[in-house]
Amino acid sequence: MNVHKPSGERDYMSIADHGLIGNLRTAALVSVDGSIESYCIPNFDSPSVFARILDKDKGGHFSITPTVEFTTKQNYLPSSNVLQTKFMNNHGVVSVTDFLPRQANDETTRPLLYWLIRRVEVIRGTLPLRVECAPAFNYARDEHTTEIVPDDSIPGGAQNKVTFKSKDLSLDLRYVVQNMLDGTSLPDVDLKILDLTSKGHLGLSAFCDLNLEEGQRVTFVLRIPPDYTAPAALKPSQQRADDLGISLQNLKELMAGASKLRPQDDPILTPKLLDHVFIETNNYWNSWIRRSTYQGSWKEAVHRSALALKLLIFEPTGAVVASPTFSLPEYIGGTRNWDYRASWIRDSSFTLYALIRLGFTQEANAYMDFIFERLKDKNPDGSLQIMYTIHGGKDLEEIELNHLDGHKGSKPVRIGNGAADHVQLDIYGELMDCIYLGQKFGRPLSYDTWVLVRELVDFVVANYQQPDLSIWEVRGKKRHFTYSKIMLWVAIDRGLRLADKRSLPCPKRNQWLAARDDLYEEIMHKAWNPNSQVFGQSYEETDVLDSSVLIMPLVFFMTPCDPRFVNTLKQILKTPERGGLTSNNLVYRYDVNKSDDGVGGEEGTFCLCTLWCVEALTRAGEYDRKLLQKAISMFEDFLLYSNHVGLCTEEISEAGEGLGNAVQGFTHVTLISAAYNLSRTMGK
Repeated sequence: MNVHKPSGERDYMSIADHGLIGNLRTAALVSVDGSIESYCIPNFDSPSVFARILDKDKGGHFSITPTVEFTTKQNYLPSSNVLQTKFMNNHGVVSVTDFLPRQANDETTRPLLYWLIRRVEVIRGTLPLRVECAPAFNYARDEHTTEIVPDDSIPGGAQNKVTFKSKDLSLDLRYVVQNMLDGTSLPDVDLKILDLTSKGHLGLSAFCDLNLEEGQRVTFVLRIPPDYTAPAALKPSQQRADDLGISLQNLKELMAGASKLRPQDDPILTPKLLDHVFIETNNYWNSWIRRSTYQGSWKEAVHRSALALKLLIFEPTGAVVASPTFSLPEYIGGTRNWDYRASWIRDSSFTLYALIRLGFTQEANAYMDFIFERLKDKNPDGSLQIMYTIHGGKDLEEIELNHLDGHKGSKPVRIGNGAADHVQLDIYGELMDCIYLGQKFGRPLSYDTWVLVRELVDFVVANYQQPDLSIWEVRGKKRHFTYSKIMLWVAIDRGLRLADKRSLPCPKRNQWLAARDDLYEEIMHKAWNPNSQVFGQSYEETDVLDSSVLIMPLVFFMTPCDPRFVNTLKQILKTPERGGLTSNNLVYRYDVNKSDDGVGGEEGTFCLCTLWCVEALTRAGEYDRKLLQKAISMFEDFLLYSNHVGLCTEEISEAGEGLGNAVQGFTHVTLISAAYNLSRTMGK
């Protein structure tokens, strides 16, 4: 059982021990013991307010946790991204329901509520709880003030709220009390100031102790408050009631009904409103996932992955973040700690590929609009950046936050990403593949957009013989990486296919054809190691094995039953001790001791590579039944490493622990693709 014994010092929770909630603007990690561990507002790439997962003392947190020994369970509501955490012991059961409000896409008349809602309800008996709200503004770098003041957004105005104000951002913490059973009294909430400055906090926090009984509910709302003061006429007082010739109670009721006079993002806070927001949010996720066309095996895992990917979309621009978290380590105590809150062309293209496969073409069209805008602002040499901010910007300066301890001591903590100016030529293949697939299922290309796409292929044809830093973003020397060469071939191939299938003008068709054929022959000769009979990581190092070459049959570069590919696949399936990359049915990217990636340090097995291996085995399994059985076994094993709510990290340690940023979009993308193709092949 997952037993927790509260003590004075709360240690780090493992990366996998979290669920994710979001509103298509930002997202928050919620630990199994009821703590908001990571939360940046108002957007994914905004400075953090809570970052306890990166510094357990001063990172900032919003926790609701029993003060006595308890066990915990966490789950999503069915077909939803609304998260429920239950605390249990012999004396009581408490449910905490967490979500960021969402409304239907056609609700254009109301602004999105930048609220974090936490609903606490006793299901059975009693269970004492401690609530702490300890924001740490701007990555725990900014001071703030804290006050307990009257709450003018509650009917009656008889209770207080907490305000937190830093130089750039303000928050307030409010609550609503309810009794859900007849004969039950309203719960008592007494917010007080909490001093955590001895742990490094730069401002005061707030807390309350709750002793709720069955049927009592308290809903906490943390928000960015509107810059607005309610009119005096709406503030109830006996004098005001006497002046109007009505009772104070009638004045309070009138005030509650006058919420339409307030800004739409500052409604009067009532139980009815909160129930409506909860139902609306849950219905949003339910109705979205019902649009899925997936009918294959492992449907629950596929749909949970789709819901996770939806949380990574920044709705205002259509951009897709690689992960909503930053600087979570790829190896505990190591230095591979990167900020993934940006939109990689590579990751985004694969994400849209997966969503298109499930029938979600609206998201594909939105991302295509985002990327076509980037095509209008190419670099002077005609190239694209490998990543952009979620707003479309190019500046992702990498900064180290040395005042934060890092997850379990894994330093440095980084924001921004210095790889933004890397030359990674593979991105053109992933992007062109995404555009090509989008043409099959999404909105057709206009002529002007085709001209932009055509220029992109021209750039590839002019530069396919150049070295780069490739998919793993090595920070050493440029090389002729096999993966990049394959994806450059894909870029030219998809350009030719688009021109043919849409009868689009292609003045340089003969040059494209010649470049595609030349590149294919070059890969077959220069990336192939005739001694070990495998494809190497790069032309320069064909003796180094790299699991990224598993992409070959997935992008139709090579048939999966080609002896060259099958030999490479079988070598990768061997253990590292025997020269392979597979351990416990999980696959490493490459051997960090044999390949100088300019970063150093250890890392876990890579989820993306494991799932690419599953799909490669699946495609080869159409011709060799044993390989199909291996694919099924490897995929089933992999699913065991998703966490308690079906979410995946970037990597998995030798002990089975989730590593890297979470939730990792690339992992869920390849999970969907592997399940889709494995299920289809099994059906044959």
